[in-house]
Amino acid sequence: MCIGMEAQTVSVGKRGALNRAGEIADNYTITPVLTPSIRPLLKWAGGKRQLLPHLRRFYPPVFNRYVEPFFGSGAVFFDLHNQGRLENHDVVLMDSNADLIGCYEAVRDQPHDVADALERHAAAHARDGRAHYYAVRDDRFNPLRDRLRQPDGRIAYTAELAAMLIYLNRTGFNGLFRLNASGAFNVPAGRYERPTIADRARLAGVAEALAGPQVQLRFGSFESSLDVACAGDFLYFDPPYAPVSRTANFTSYTTPRFDLDDQARLQRVVCALAARGCHVLASNSTADEIAALYEGSPDARAARLRVLRVPARRAINRDASRRGVVEEFLITNIEARP
Repeated sequence: MCIGMEAQTVSVGKRGALNRAGEIADNYTITPVLTPSIRPLLKWAGGKRQLLPHLRRFYPPVFNRYVEPFFGSGAVFFDLHNQGRLENHDVVLMDSNADLIGCYEAVRDQPHDVADALERHAAAHARDGRAHYYAVRDDRFNPLRDRLRQPDGRIAYTAELAAMLIYLNRTGFNGLFRLNASGAFNVPAGRYERPTIADRARLAGVAEALAGPQVQLRFGSFESSLDVACAGDFLYFDPPYAPVSRTANFTSYTTPRFDLDDQARLQRVVCALAARGCHVLASNSTADEIAALYEGSPDARAARLRVLRVPARRAINRDASRRGVVEEFLITNIEARP
């Protein structure tokens, strides 16, 4: 069951007015409260920074909580934060990746210690990057995360472990996070001449945003959003995309894989939340199975979900010639702003 709370609004300009249903009339204008810009800390497969111009059109002018069940790099959270749209709002950031949540918790709680450790990695990488990368990955990172794993699957990240993950993320191939069959991180070293490893200002900004008194980090499945979200809440879903070809299998970048059954479970959650009265926005690939789940689904139509195609640049593909502009789906029950 969801937890009730009072409605919270963003700043609305003089032309905007609340109608009797408590909604913004069609001629509203939004005056965002801008804060110093914070960029995502981690590179993440399918990160949404390049899609933000399209996503921003569907940020609802009025909402209660903000819930993000696939947190990843957090591009949408940080974008809303930078615009001041989350002030006085409860925020729930979820992910089923225990490393991701553990790292963010350590950054939130110990930003200076993480920054100090990152500077040590930067210095070692400058001396012999490839050797240092594999020494960190195989001799330190994987053994330590195994020791810190909890019975419920969480990983009690320390500042040292968080710095190692950030270092591996900034210098590994394509910024991927991938585990082998034994559960060990196995991404090979990338080829970067001058990778940005230690950025105290960015890390401090991320820590400050995550440390807000109304911000929660949660380890768990996207399905737990059904226990959190109430009518009027805004949820953005950014799942691992369904592959549009055999060479673009994004679901293989994390373990376990996010397969068609998972996509179908997600569709049921999105439909249920939309029917509940939540503001729902989801992105996905234009794979045939996703089109069938949303464009051709009576349940999606009953929940008043619309499917739009928007251009996006895909940066991850085994075949470099196939990287470039593609179409992606936005699935939503929110009216677009001009």
